[in-house]
Amino acid sequence: MNAPLTAWISGIGLIAPGLPDWPSARAVLRGEQAWVSAPSVLPAPGLLPPAERRRASRVIKLTLGIGLEAAAGADVAGLATVFSSSGADGHNCHALCEQLATADRHVSPTRFHNSVHNAPAGYWGIATKSMAPCQVLCAFDGSFGAGLIDALGQVVLDRQPTLLMAYDSEYPEPLHSARPLPDCAGLALRLEPERTPQALARITVQTTAAPATPWRHAPLEALRASVPALRGLPLVERIAQGQGGEVCLDYLPGLQLAVRIEPA
Repeated sequence: MNAPLTAWISGIGLIAPGLPDWPSARAVLRGEQAWVSAPSVLPAPGLLPPAERRRASRVIKLTLGIGLEAAAGADVAGLATVFSSSGADGHNCHALCEQLATADRHVSPTRFHNSVHNAPAGYWGIATKSMAPCQVLCAFDGSFGAGLIDALGQVVLDRQPTLLMAYDSEYPEPLHSARPLPDCAGLALRLEPERTPQALARITVQTTAAPATPWRHAPLEALRASVPALRGLPLVERIAQGQGGEVCLDYLPGLQLAVRIEPA
C-alpha cells in the first residue's frame, strides 16, 4: 500500500480487562483514572432475538458491545462492517477439541455454527438487520492492521461509512499455554468518508518499514502487546488526549502502519 488512506473517526468502542467501555478507557488514557486489572465485562446482547441470545458466546457479546458503542448515533444497519480477529472464539474452539477427544465425537450444532470465523458477523446481521457489505479477516498478530486497512479502503474507494471491529478471545488450557491471551478484548472504530458532527479525529494510514513506536503507557503496555486486537491502543490514546501527531503500529513482520491523527 503506497498511497495513504484517509478517513474520519466518528465513534470508538472498547472492551478490555479493566476497561468496560470507551469512556472508562478514555479516562485511563488521559491519566484521569488509574487502570485496575479486572476481567473483561461483556454486555448482554439485548438486540438479539431470545433464541440467538441464549446461544451467544463471549465473542458475540464482545463484538456486539464494541460495535454498538462505536456506532452510537449512526444508522447501524447502513454501516459496512469489517470483523478482524487473530483467532476468534477460544472457548468454543476448546469445547470442540474437548468433545472430539472423547469416544462420543458428536458435536453440538450450536457449537458447530459458532465455530466458523464469520459467526460474529452473522450475529451482527441478525441483531442490526444490516444488509450492508461485510468483510471477515484474520491475519494472526497483524489482524488489527489488516482490518484497519480493509476498512479504510472501503471508506476511500466506495465512500461507504464503515465499522471496524477488531477482537480476540482467550483460550482455556491447554491451548492457553500455546496462545496466552489474557482475556477477551476488542476495539471498534467507526470510519466516515466525510467529517460529521460526531467526528473525533482525522486518520491517515500508510505502510512503512520503520519500527513500531514504543508505547510509553506502562500500565496498559502488557495488554497492547498480548492482545492483537489492542494494537490500536496508541492510536486511540491520541484521540483520548486530543493530541495530533503520528504513531507507528505493529502490523506484519518487517511492515508497520504509520498512522497520523488530527483532532477534529
